[in-house]
Amino acid sequence: MKKLVFSAAYAQQSADHSVLTFAATANQVLSFAKIERITRNESGEIAGFQRPKVASHIREIKDYLEKPDAVLPNAIVVAFTDNVDVTDVKDGTCKISIDTSGGIPGLVVDGQQRLSALSQTGRDDFQIFVSALICRNEDELRRQFVLINNTKPLPKSLIYELLPTVDGLPDRMQSRSLAAELTAKLNHVSYSSLKGLIYQHTNPTGIIRDTAIQKVMMSSLTDGIMRELIREPGGKQKCVKITSEFYKAVQMVFPQDWWGHTPKTSRLVHGAGIQAMGYVMEGLAVLEGARTWAQFAEHLGCLRGRTAWTSGSWDFGDGDVRHWKAINVTGRDIMTLTKYLNTEVSMNLRAKRQEQFQLDLASSSAV
Repeated sequence: MKKLVFSAAYAQQSADHSVLTFAATANQVLSFAKIERITRNESGEIAGFQRPKVASHIREIKDYLEKPDAVLPNAIVVAFTDNVDVTDVKDGTCKISIDTSGGIPGLVVDGQQRLSALSQTGRDDFQIFVSALICRNEDELRRQFVLINNTKPLPKSLIYELLPTVDGLPDRMQSRSLAAELTAKLNHVSYSSLKGLIYQHTNPTGIIRDTAIQKVMMSSLTDGIMRELIREPGGKQKCVKITSEFYKAVQMVFPQDWWGHTPKTSRLVHGAGIQAMGYVMEGLAVLEGARTWAQFAEHLGCLRGRTAWTSGSWDFGDGDVRHWKAINVTGRDIMTLTKYLNTEVSMNLRAKRQEQFQLDLASSSAV
């Protein structure tokens, strides 16, 4: 069948979009709409926008739908940009004609798990509601996907990974969008010290949470070194580069606490450690002008023997002694760890300056 025609109910909503609902079987839906799961190509560019298939969840839905008394009142949301004609009938009803002669024109925006489960039951007698959204173009389709799903319990990291591909977002999403874009670049550019190490939906083998790196970026872009770098020519690349250089220094200074670990076995690659070290990066970059991994490593060396990333205890002073695992991703713990690390680095810098002052003074006296 090259054209499918359905009777639908037409909703008066946005003047810029057509929104309507009709009933169809799973096989019919899959003949005019595809599930485009999120991936990245070799250059790191994003493609698709649906979360990966969750086999266990689909099996649970399938088991339920195979029961004769099963119902599925929640609609599948499908978006189109072309190859769809809508003809008014009367009293809010219409006919929707979907042309599949040139390929599958629709994309499933919401409900991929339900649709996948129903298609596996083989039930051609079971219809589901389809809410169809007709968009102006692909960019508008992506924007609607993010806005629709941002209020639903989809993984936030999936939404954040999609943000850089979407224009016209609310202001509250703009800073996260730029941070997510920089994080994705950091995870894919060939020179990055974090290449392939950041967990994203397109890189499920990563060990460092993308949200932790995004928070480092957001803080720096708002009130740190990246606030200035991003305004310079090639600003995005400079932001990625300095972050890569810093975490390379971290890897060089703490190799035994970094390599071969996960957030469960090392607080250095844990969200708390990543964010706290991000604040250390800020201090060294802004106050000491550090830009290369060697410059960062020179200042981080003072932390050797004074951390408890994988064993032992942290002594934060004033009786606050904690087992190494007792550092969590909370605002209070991150700030406590940040204060401790920055204090140690600052004390070392002051000692070095004092030593240099004494050397200069002695040199002047000798002359």
